[in-house]
Amino acid sequence: MTTFSHTVPVRTLGPLETPAIGYGAMVLSPGVYGETDDDRGVAAVRAALDAGATHVDSSDAYGPDGHNERLIGRALAGRRDEAVVATKFGLSLPEGAEGRAHPVGYAFGNLTVNAEPRYVRGYAESSLRNLNTDRIDLYYVHFPDPAVPIEDTVGAMAELVAAGKVRHLGLSNVTAEQLRRAHAVHPVAAVQAQWSMWTPVDPELHAAARELGVGVVAWGPLGTGFLTGAVTDVAEGDFRRHIGAFDAAHLKANHDRFAPLRAVAADLGLTPGQLALAWLLHQNDHVVPIPGSRTPAHIEENVAAARVELHADTLARIDGILAGLAPEGGARLLDGA
Repeated sequence: MTTFSHTVPVRTLGPLETPAIGYGAMVLSPGVYGETDDDRGVAAVRAALDAGATHVDSSDAYGPDGHNERLIGRALAGRRDEAVVATKFGLSLPEGAEGRAHPVGYAFGNLTVNAEPRYVRGYAESSLRNLNTDRIDLYYVHFPDPAVPIEDTVGAMAELVAAGKVRHLGLSNVTAEQLRRAHAVHPVAAVQAQWSMWTPVDPELHAAARELGVGVVAWGPLGTGFLTGAVTDVAEGDFRRHIGAFDAAHLKANHDRFAPLRAVAADLGLTPGQLALAWLLHQNDHVVPIPGSRTPAHIEENVAAARVELHADTLARIDGILAGLAPEGGARLLDGA
């Protein structure tokens, strides 16, 4: 049984209880934000647990050979029952599996996906080994496979629930229609979607999630770091070089464009990142942001946002700033999803 820190409010993703702010572990693997150090990564996961961000989100595709999951398994040694462990599948293809191109809005153009039912159990068993656990609390298909009906993928995922390997099912980077079709096959606890002050969630997906009682896990809730106000350039080896909004030609303009939000944060005595997270939490009682950081102090700062109450006047002020505001150069991974 998972237990939570009493200092962090608890929310529900379908029937799954989780802290209001989780921890996105993608930042701990190589090829994401430059060079990494596994000891520092283990310390970051444990700092997240200590701070109460015990919903830890991973994927078998983060880093080579299940690196991210293996690191989390190491970090959770002796502490597994403190955590809600979430991971994803479908991008780290098994040998012999045919990959299908899934177009994305970043400069690398496509991801390679395979979510055929015959591979789903193997994906899960590999993740269980990497995570050194006997169950996955929340299991997502990372991207829908363009060649496989979502119903077929979810049907195979449902077999994992029946087998006790997975507790709850999730979908990541899907449309409202795909969510509805999947939910008709087996209850979906959460849908994971890009959502922040500079990447609004698809309103149809949000409406469908509300109607179906499905929680929303917001990835990139800090605008992949931009909304902290601290990103002035992007180094070699940082995946944000594939995102137009972080290009040198656009980054300065975006910094100026979003300055009014930093002014609101200053007026409230918050960091810009805390304001971004608190604003998200006020959009839906069943949204859970999963910011990532390698630094314990930043992790604690993020989690503190779960206790911030924003007045209606403040929310209206923020909405006025955000109206019509979009990052120059583009920042969405998917269009229309």
